Order: sequence, then structure tokens, then C-alpha cells
Amino acid sequence: MLWLNKDLRNVKIRAKFNIFLMFIFILGISLSGTALSTVLEHRAEEELTSKAMVLFTTMNSVRNYTQQHINPLLLPKLETESAFIPEAIPTFSVREVFESIRSQEEYKNFFYKDASPNPTNLRDKADEFETQLVKEFRSHPQTKQRSDFRNLPEGKVFYIARPFAIQEQKCLQCHSAPAIAPKSLLTSYGSEHGFGWKLNEIVAVQILYIPAEEIFNSVQRSFYLVMGVIICVFVIVISTINLLLRKAVIERIRKIANTAQEVSTGNMTADFTEKSQDEIGALAVAFNRMKSSLQISIKLLNQKK
Repeated sequence: MLWLNKDLRNVKIRAKFNIFLMFIFILGISLSGTALSTVLEHRAEEELTSKAMVLFTTMNSVRNYTQQHINPLLLPKLETESAFIPEAIPTFSVREVFESIRSQEEYKNFFYKDASPNPTNLRDKADEFETQLVKEFRSHPQTKQRSDFRNLPEGKVFYIARPFAIQEQKCLQCHSAPAIAPKSLLTSYGSEHGFGWKLNEIVAVQILYIPAEEIFNSVQRSFYLVMGVIICVFVIVISTINLLLRKAVIERIRKIANTAQEVSTGNMTADFTEKSQDEIGALAVAFNRMKSSLQISIKLLNQKK
């Protein structure tokens, strides 16, 4: 610390001031960058969550429409047709509609799934992570939604999950026991899975996956833009302060120092001229008084000699 203080004492005012400003600049950029990154990430998550809520609402609307209008029309055929008609199942309709939505550029990287540990269609089979979510929603029925990041072999994703429970008695016709299930359903999917569901029991999670790259790219673009603006503002401020420091302080002090140098070598005609009435102007006035006192002292000394 002593050598640092000694070195700083030998540094000029402008350099000291710039060192201080650079320290403040780096500290400010670091703190603002960290805070900005966090805020932007949360903002991106909120925007994606908002978009996901619209998709959830759309999927549930399709589910309800299929359950209320399509299923009653197709249900009698399920007993007579040899092949099962999947359009009668709300989950199938939801999945197909979402695949149509994914054809749009904005949603092409989104993935939706009614993930169940015991599904009728194994396409909807929950993996270990999704099964754990079902268990958590069953253990905490007051929890209506979860969202976080998850690592997949394809990369990191952001997911939003909501519990799904059987809320209508007629749904149990296909899921309570194989004995009362439509024959075509048993023919297509078998009797080993998709049964044993109970009314109001959480049997699956509606889960929407969004590649984290969507969030990180959005955050990165916004971060670079805002940080670029902040850095430009800092550079302009530092440049302006340096200009003002040079014009208002350093050049005036240097002028007083040069005049004092001339006076010290015997040039009593040199004058400490300052038009401003600020502190440096007061310093120039004091130097002029000191010069006058020095001239009087020299004159008296010469008279005595």
C-alpha cells in the first residue's frame, strides 16, 4: 500500500482522476451487467410463460371441445368398429392440434406433452423426470404450476408443467377397467396400461418444453444492446468530464504554475491573470498579492543595502 500511495503521489491530477473514473466505470458495468442479465432472463421467462399460458388455454379448449362434442359422436362407433378411432380421445386431438401450431416459425421449437406414468397411448408415456412431477403434484395438490430449466440430450430446455386430473365420470369408461373399455381401444392399445385411473386423481402433467436457447438468445440480444448503450453513455460522460477537467482546472492551474515559475526567476512583470471568480480565480488573486508583497519586500531589502 505504501508503494502504491507513493506512486499515486507522483501521478498527475488528470491521470488520477481517470484512474478513479475507470474504477467506477468497471465497477458500474460489472454490477449493472449482472443485474441486467438477471432482469432480462426473468423478463424472457415471463414472456415465454405468458405465451405458454395462451397455448395451455388453447390446448384445454381443444380438449374440452373434443370431450363435449366429438367424443359423444364417436363413442358408439368405438364399440362397433374394429379399429379404434383416436380422434375420440381429447389427448390425441390436443397433440395433433399442437403439431399443427408447431408448423408456424414462432413455435417450431416448442414441444407439448400430456405426460402420464400410465397412459393409454405409449406415445404419452412420462419419463422419470415427468413421473416425479406427477408425484409432486399429487403430494402438493395446492401447487398449480411449476417451471424451471431441465437438461436433455438435445440440450437445455425451459419447461412449464401443470397437473392434469380426471374430472368427468365418463372419462373413466376408457380408463377405469378393461372390462368396460371399448373393444376397439383394447384391440389397438391392449389392456396392460391406461387403466386404474380414479376420478379427481392427478394422472398426468401437461408439460410444455421450450429450448433454453430461445431464452438465452433473447437475453443475449437485449443484454448486448442495453450494455452497448450504457458503455456509450459512460464513455461520453468520461470524455465530457475529462474535457471540463482540462479546460476548467488543469489548463488554468498549469498557467498559474508557469507564471509562478517566471516570477521565481525574477520576472516581476508576469501577472497571474484569471477572469473567473471561482476557487482557481481566488488562487490567482492570492498569488498576485503574494507577488506584490514579494516586490515590496525586495524593494525594502534593496533600500537597506
